[in-house]
Amino acid sequence: MTFNIPNTERQTYVESFLRQARANCLHEVVATAARAVPPADLRRELVACVPSEGLSFLQGTGIRDEDVYAVPCILVHCPRAIAFYRLLLGISQKQFYAAKTGLSRFKVLEERSVVPSGLLPLLGDFCRSVNQAISQLLLGFPRKSLRADVAQLPIMTLGAQADGSWRTQIGSNATQAVFSSLKSIVRKAGAHFTETKTSISVRNSSGRQVTLMLSADPDVVIREEFAEGVVYKTAIEIKGGKDRSNVHNRAGEAEKSHQKARQDGAGDCWTIISLESGTLSKLKKESPSTREWFDLDEIRKQSGPSWNRIVLLTKAAMGI
Repeated sequence: MTFNIPNTERQTYVESFLRQARANCLHEVVATAARAVPPADLRRELVACVPSEGLSFLQGTGIRDEDVYAVPCILVHCPRAIAFYRLLLGISQKQFYAAKTGLSRFKVLEERSVVPSGLLPLLGDFCRSVNQAISQLLLGFPRKSLRADVAQLPIMTLGAQADGSWRTQIGSNATQAVFSSLKSIVRKAGAHFTETKTSISVRNSSGRQVTLMLSADPDVVIREEFAEGVVYKTAIEIKGGKDRSNVHNRAGEAEKSHQKARQDGAGDCWTIISLESGTLSKLKKESPSTREWFDLDEIRKQSGPSWNRIVLLTKAAMGI
């Protein structure tokens, strides 16, 4: 008997993500930095920046103070170590570096591994604030599992970050593939065109310039230039995921995008999505603003009923 094991492409991506994290932001990075700074400086800053109860709690656990608590000398030596403390606390980049936390200026440490001179005077206050949160967190854990918790919790947080990155990549890859297919329709239509990485424009049968282009939200738009201004012809939303459990969420996301597009003046709204993982009748209820639905795989492969129809509609929308 033969069994069909699901694709492991995602796990390959996660392994690559984890490999980069080991080099940039997990515990070994902090430990290496701690070994490189003078012990006297390390001890002085730990006493100055960590709540006394937080230091006392680690005694007898086999966990060194610098394994979990932030100090300026470690951050100066290895700025990316800031990510370890964020991961230990279980906070996403978006939440941690939000304007309301006052920490947005520190994002440069994690992203570029530098400490701008203007931030040096703030490192002490930053470490005291983050260590207060870490101390409160650790005091709520059982001491018998503390070593395992400290080692594994950052990886759990990193897993959620990797999943978000993977989903973003799926969406980005799907958008690029679909955009390439749509551009091929314009190229093969026989009209003279001009093209960039993000757009393709033609003079349509009415002599007006019409452009198919990538956009932030929705993913692709078609706009036509009139003497009175630009007309927003078509909004195209592309959803790259294929897991059945989230298909209705994806359709709901498309609806939000299309509602915004309608408010911005879009005359028509299309959604390109995997139709194998959900019935079209149910998807239509999730996104009533979508007038045309197309199967993602057929658009990528440039074959099938969805492809044949989008060819006709794209030519019609662009007037070619």
